[in-house]
Amino acid sequence: MNITQISQPVSPGEPAPDFILPAVDGSGTVSLADYRGRTPFFLALFIGLWCPFCRRAIAQIAASEPALKSAGVETLGVVATAPDNAQLYFRYRPTRLRLAADPELSTHQAYGVPRPVPTPEFLRALETTLINPDGLFPEPMPITQAAEAFGKLDSYKENETDRADMERQWPQLKGQFLIDRDGFVRWVNIECAGDGLAGLGRFPSANDILSAARALAA
Repeated sequence: MNITQISQPVSPGEPAPDFILPAVDGSGTVSLADYRGRTPFFLALFIGLWCPFCRRAIAQIAASEPALKSAGVETLGVVATAPDNAQLYFRYRPTRLRLAADPELSTHQAYGVPRPVPTPEFLRALETTLINPDGLFPEPMPITQAAEAFGKLDSYKENETDRADMERQWPQLKGQFLIDRDGFVRWVNIECAGDGLAGLGRFPSANDILSAARALAA
């Protein structure tokens, strides 16, 4: 299905929008200026920790971070929840990934990551579309069932902040961007851009990210 949306993402060749966000580890702020003129970087925009696909992707991207760094590319994840909520989560699930907090989705908006309009067609498709992100399940399953299955796998229990984030953010999509040392976007991946809702929860593979990063750093 085509996803009706209210924004268009930035394209390769365009300047990366500026941002200044609190660092999840409490070490001040993280900004585009930290990287511009110094190093290319991979920017991954997640939604709140209520999103089971995001929690899994954070772990996957963190595992790719050393290889990206070896290719000369830094990595930054932006998670859409308050810093203290993120700090609580990562206290028990530590990550090497550098993270910034953006509960109001200002970075998603600046980079034009689509937020579908929940039309009747969209809501029907949510009930009928089958997904299998990363081929984890024996066979594709409805989106809500896949989300529940991921939640059971990581034994995650939502808190009040998560529920408030979900009500404010849904159905925001996610996006990933490779930005060169001069601050220009060179590669873009937007959730559901190619396959509609069948691509929900699917993030680029480590090989895809590394291939793009090596081309950027060459």
